[in-house]
Amino acid sequence: MVKVIVYYLLIINIISFLIYGIDKWKAQHNRWRVPEWFLISLALIGGSVGALCGMYILRHKTQHAKFYILVPLILILQVIGFIYLFWLPSQMS
Repeated sequence: MVKVIVYYLLIINIISFLIYGIDKWKAQHNRWRVPEWFLISLALIGGSVGALCGMYILRHKTQHAKFYILVPLILILQVIGFIYLFWLPSQMS
């Protein structure tokens, strides 16, 4: 089960990073953009690390409060959730 979760997180974070990169490219070339709700949703479904990397490595959406507040907050909540679900139960045994 843990293996499946790790693969899922790896894939969703790569996808998230790539979508941020695509949106950056589209912004630079005046093309149709990826909706902001979709970019935030990628972080919510586990792609928060990829979203943060896309924001800061690609310098995309770093000036928008919705992104520079929500994406790190989502990551923090996800880390707390993983600690609660996977690490704490093993410590209590």
